[in-house]
Amino acid sequence: MTKILGISAFYHDSSAALIKNGEIMAAAQEERFTRIKHDSKFPSSAIKFVLDYTNTNLKDVDYVVFYEKPFLKFERLLETYIALSPKGFTQFSKSMPIWLKDKLFQKKLIKDNLLKIDKEFNAKNKLYFSEHHLSHAASAYYPSNFKEAVVITADGVGEWATTTISIGNGKDLKIEKEIHFPHSLGLLYSAFTYYCGFKVNSGEYKLMGLAPYGNPKFTKLIKENLIEIMDDGSFKLNLKYFDYATGLKMTNTKFDKLFGHKARNSKNEEISQFHMDIAASIQKVTEEVMIKICKSVKSEYKIDNLCLAGGVALNCVANGKILKNKIFKNIWIQPASGDAGGSLGAALAFWHLELKNEKIKSLKSFNSYLGPEYKDYQIEESLKSLNANFKLCNEDEILSKTVNDLDVGKAVGWFQGRMEFGPRALGSRSILGDPRKKDMQKKLNLKIKFRESFRPFAPSVILEKAKDWFDLNVESPYMLLVSNVLENKRINNNINDNLFGIDKLNLVRSEIPAVTHVDYSARIQTVSKESNFLYYKLLEKFYLKTKCPILINTSFNIRGEPIVNTPEDAYNCFMGSNLDTLIIGNYILEKNQQMQKLNKSYKDNFELD
Repeated sequence: MTKILGISAFYHDSSAALIKNGEIMAAAQEERFTRIKHDSKFPSSAIKFVLDYTNTNLKDVDYVVFYEKPFLKFERLLETYIALSPKGFTQFSKSMPIWLKDKLFQKKLIKDNLLKIDKEFNAKNKLYFSEHHLSHAASAYYPSNFKEAVVITADGVGEWATTTISIGNGKDLKIEKEIHFPHSLGLLYSAFTYYCGFKVNSGEYKLMGLAPYGNPKFTKLIKENLIEIMDDGSFKLNLKYFDYATGLKMTNTKFDKLFGHKARNSKNEEISQFHMDIAASIQKVTEEVMIKICKSVKSEYKIDNLCLAGGVALNCVANGKILKNKIFKNIWIQPASGDAGGSLGAALAFWHLELKNEKIKSLKSFNSYLGPEYKDYQIEESLKSLNANFKLCNEDEILSKTVNDLDVGKAVGWFQGRMEFGPRALGSRSILGDPRKKDMQKKLNLKIKFRESFRPFAPSVILEKAKDWFDLNVESPYMLLVSNVLENKRINNNINDNLFGIDKLNLVRSEIPAVTHVDYSARIQTVSKESNFLYYKLLEKFYLKTKCPILINTSFNIRGEPIVNTPEDAYNCFMGSNLDTLIIGNYILEKNQQMQKLNKSYKDNFELD
């Protein structure tokens, strides 16, 4: 039995994954344990979890694989500073001491941290390093059900690569083409995230959600000044407008002058129509690049299957456009496409490429439910320690109570089974609502999530019923594809042509207004019996009562907080927000039956994301 521990750390979204004989056993992000969003520290808690869950001692792990090569990254930093000097000296002088003290000697740093977990661990002949984009590619290709596939990875930057094309065939996976730093689609998108006043490596979702409120009127300006896009999708950025290579900001004054505004100050400047148009414009450019890349590689390699990973693969709107263009017959996207998925990819790459093991057919059943789970007795102990008022019920009572509460407009915290790996809640750590209620989107955003009112919510839909509501004819189990609500389910179709900006939010657009974005799109999660049986039964019971096979599904947290992990996390969020009901395992908790003194001022515990 060969055990491989994969580790991702030291940039953002640290994580750990454990595979045994190539089978994925457990994976989790460090943020879920530390409660620090996008935590970049060494993932000690995540490692302890994957070891404990699989009854493995660290000293008995055969290989530990880190998701990237620090020496190559250091080389890139040095060469960039030298090439662009004297510009960037400030950043150089700040980053070099950190690299020379810690990061350059990551092998020792990793060993020391592993010894803290198990003092009997011997790293000799056990510690290896993958390449950043190879880890991304492996995380997408090996769990897919494809014998052969093109793999596209795109993100900010790894060591040197920012975009890669790989070919997977059986156990083999090889990077064929690369675009190198500082030319990066991920950093271009993040530059606009920064410019619109959102946090880089966190607020890109906001930018994507804001885009449908605007018009892409700056697309031409972006393509004429910021990015040169070739016919095959490769690209070059004009570095005169960016500071990320040499400065401490993403954009500079030339960028501001180009668009006629300074970067938005999120603390005292409202989001305007200008920012919505900017978001729409960079979203359109991103989609164009990705579609051109896809068409080019399909033409060159004549392979029908596509795998996607890297942070850009979390742009579900672009993914939906790739699907709609019917470039490939089949698409599979790694649900933990960001750096968190690097730990899983590093372990899988080592198993297949270094140890020469064939691709495992049973990975067909891959799902993202790879985190911790809690037995009823553990939940009860936790709830008692919190002085919570709860009721133990059977499964039928749990489902009936949840459906009835949702039907009358209540917001329900739903905590069941193993936690999801990746940024999306998929019916294990979710907040649920009735999509038919026109005020539910605002209620969830403003009173429960404490976040911007413009942000859309995703629908979970019974797989077999998805085609009756959405223009989607494939599975979308990880909420990574955007498609449109069908015309026969729409209301006021095209009536909002004269509305601008946030005013579009107030128009009821469909029979499921709470999950229909202003452009009639939705970020869809299809739910099957095989993927999450209990959640499927909940959707089925809701459908039997309401004739609607859809629920709002958003992550169980408030803005700035990682998704809840433990029963205690769930109760804290329940009491610190306006959630009405908490369903946790086989226990029901109602807000009006809890002690008022347990209500918490909760949202100030977490920074805005």
